[in-house]
Amino acid sequence: MQAVRVAQPRWLAACLLVLLVWSSGAARAETALDWLNRAATSARTLNYSGVYVYHHGEHIEVLRVLHRSDASGEQEKVEVLDGTPRQFLRINNDVYCHMPDGKHVRLERNAVRRFFPALLPAQPAPLAEFYDIKLGGSERVAGRVCQVIILEPRDAYRHSYNLWLDKQTGLPLKTRSVNENGGVVSMFVFSEIQIGKAPEVRLFRNDMAGKRIQQASLDKPAGITWEVVPPPGYARVQEALRPLPGKKSPVTHMVFSDGLSVLSMFVEPIDPQSQTMQGLSAEGAIGVYARQVEGHNVTVLGEVPSQALIETGNSVRRK
Repeated sequence: MQAVRVAQPRWLAACLLVLLVWSSGAARAETALDWLNRAATSARTLNYSGVYVYHHGEHIEVLRVLHRSDASGEQEKVEVLDGTPRQFLRINNDVYCHMPDGKHVRLERNAVRRFFPALLPAQPAPLAEFYDIKLGGSERVAGRVCQVIILEPRDAYRHSYNLWLDKQTGLPLKTRSVNENGGVVSMFVFSEIQIGKAPEVRLFRNDMAGKRIQQASLDKPAGITWEVVPPPGYARVQEALRPLPGKKSPVTHMVFSDGLSVLSMFVEPIDPQSQTMQGLSAEGAIGVYARQVEGHNVTVLGEVPSQALIETGNSVRRK
């Protein structure tokens, strides 16, 4: 018996084609890397305000963030709500820190690091070389449904990261770094968040009346240079000469990052009258490694595995 072919209505064929195109597009939009791209953009371009908690080691801080994006660029205000009063104001790439004494303001120009929730690099794709990026499940944070993204390190030089991204906007509402033993190193999490409404411009006015501006960094040192080999994937993103409290002279400061993990290195002449630490230690969630190189103290620190700190510190040579 010969099979009878029944012609499909044109409208049905058209619907199937639309469904196929939509399904393939949805699958692409749901990849973990697409979520990271969306998160990186949303943290810098959306208007939002909220309160979040920062856990690091045994310490807990509560902070309020206001973020506004308009034709003039980015404005961001972060206030520490407990403990010592501190306030940070970002106007595009300049960050002002109002000091607890109320008389001084520290200014960081072309600041590299950003505040939560803008912790991802503008282009997250290179992270895939050093992290296995995967989709997790769905969970609620601050009353909003989030997509969980998991970044597992491909080596021993960085921690694992879990990100909770708002499903409606992609904005990171919670992040957590985890060490090789499964312990939580640090965590940011919103307790309340409002997305879409721009905070008023007046809230970002920088009150400089009667205050003295201190440059957080000076010109890049020209007399002494250091050769440093950071772990794979880490690139030098900043080098500056910084005046630090209790130091007789400015200290060379270098920052290395893979786009997510960050470590800092300080180099200063040895002071015979002051006692300095040597070897590996920890300050809460921050690991510290120190050694002496050709009459200088080298200190490497960051929320990264000890191996990253030790290899970076041991690689330092004077050019």
